[in-house]
Amino acid sequence: MVQISENDRRLMQMAIDLSLENVRNGGGPFGAVIARNGEVLAKGVNRVTATNDPTAHAEVSAIREACRHVGHFKLDDCVCYTSCEPCPMCLSALYWAGVKAIFYANTKEDAADIGFSDDFIYRELAQPRQQRSIPLYALMRDEARVAFREWTLKDDKVEY
Repeated sequence: MVQISENDRRLMQMAIDLSLENVRNGGGPFGAVIARNGEVLAKGVNRVTATNDPTAHAEVSAIREACRHVGHFKLDDCVCYTSCEPCPMCLSALYWAGVKAIFYANTKEDAADIGFSDDFIYRELAQPRQQRSIPLYALMRDEARVAFREWTLKDDKVEY
């Protein structure tokens, strides 16, 4: 079991305050903070409707800002505090960013209760590709694999 510190509570309250402020300013009810060693690196709020960007969730916005701040695509030793359990996209992004922990306030069930359900995505991903509601069609794999071969042979690549 993780030991919750007063600093964890302070940073979570910041994420919750961001979500409330965003609602009051016409945005969605989601806020996120990314911190390293208790220092805030970035804050984000849901900007989906404000920017017409379906990826502009609070966590993704905070990840983008934090990466700009540290000058790297990895957020090792960072913690995300988010006002709601991350959706599949945000959770994936947090994994790709390499955060060491995620704290959340509202649950995905709480989000579903107000119309923000992610269950359809989890169900879709569990289906075989051929049975998903958005069809996936493989096309020109041999041509595309050239880039993969060149990447494999590249000596100066930055692994991620």
